[in-house]
Amino acid sequence: MELVRPHHRALFGQLVRYALTGGLASIVNIAVYWIGRDRLHIDANLAWTAGFLGAVTVGYIVHSRWSFRGHGRRDNLARTGGRFMVVSLISFALNSLWVWLFVQHFGLPTWAPIPLVLGVTPLAVFALNRHWVFA
Repeated sequence: MELVRPHHRALFGQLVRYALTGGLASIVNIAVYWIGRDRLHIDANLAWTAGFLGAVTVGYIVHSRWSFRGHGRRDNLARTGGRFMVVSLISFALNSLWVWLFVQHFGLPTWAPIPLVLGVTPLAVFALNRHWVFA
């Protein structure tokens, strides 16, 4: 009798690869932001947006080739790329909501939205990527 079904093992592998890729995308986002702001002295919001776009690009390439390998099809770049961008914007908006709700609306400390940013948003985005973008 098998303790872990192959489907669950594949799902767990996707989740681990997704988390590692998300970490890489976050490093890209922060690095581009930091260099833009600190070294190039550009507006903070512009630097953050550039970092976000860099992270989305890296995220799409690595997620489509590694995180979700063997899952779904990749025959239409416009379809998957467009859907990935929509999901990325949902992620951006959801994280912005957590920050606004906890910090600006409720007046909680700066760190208050971080558990949701690191926990809820990535799981929601993983589900959207798995079932809609890379299905």
